Amino acid sequence: MSAAAKWADLRQRLVSGLLLALVGIVCVRLGGLWFVTLSTLACGLMLWELAVMLGAPKAPAVLCFVLGAGAMIAARWTEGAVELVMLLLVGGVLALMARRDRAVGMVYALAILLAADGLIDFRNDYGGTWLFWMIFVVVATDIAGYFAGRTIGGRKFWPSVSPKKTWAGIIAGWVAAALIGLLFLTFTSAGRDLPWISIAISFASQMGDISESAIKRRAGVKDSSHLIPGHGGLLDRFDGLLGAALAMLAVSFLVHVPVVRI
Repeated sequence: MSAAAKWADLRQRLVSGLLLALVGIVCVRLGGLWFVTLSTLACGLMLWELAVMLGAPKAPAVLCFVLGAGAMIAARWTEGAVELVMLLLVGGVLALMARRDRAVGMVYALAILLAADGLIDFRNDYGGTWLFWMIFVVVATDIAGYFAGRTIGGRKFWPSVSPKKTWAGIIAGWVAAALIGLLFLTFTSAGRDLPWISIAISFASQMGDISESAIKRRAGVKDSSHLIPGHGGLLDRFDGLLGAALAMLAVSFLVHVPVVRI
């Protein structure tokens, strides 16, 4: 591959990525209705993309968007078992509409719903600083992995599932995440464990990326959709964020998470 071809998609990826990051940062900072709206739309669109990848016809796939967004809105007035049952029902509907890999569709749809719903509650309970940290960890992991993979190359991490990912890119992502953790230590009240926790979140984001790659590989598609120039669909852009969000939410159930103040 020539040098020009290797970096051909860089400009488009950067512009799209920066615009997405800007929208995300503004909505996280504003919180409230802004963040709820962003999470609701993103959740619905990702469910639509998932349904299409799993072979659902166009009309039922759109229904997955409607049901997913509706469930996110309804979740603001429900909690506990009722909320979980509602999200499970949406995942079940998507699985029924899919023509293949229905169990995968059910699990992945539930992961999308739980992450989107959980991040709203997490933002309300602990403030936006943790979300900014998570977003920057995921972005740094992605950028470092991209450049290290393209420049260093070397042994593939999991070639049968994600042929482009290399060990160099994986480790570069961990280093970048640790640096983000150290950076946040300088101006927040976060604990000293933040750098290694950042590495764990980085690895979760990489596994989120690989999980979506596996679904696309089984579906025989390159991108989840064509909504975002240079990135494909929302799932292509937010797969790492999905893995990181689920890991962060899981940790919050297991250990005490302080309200981090700048």
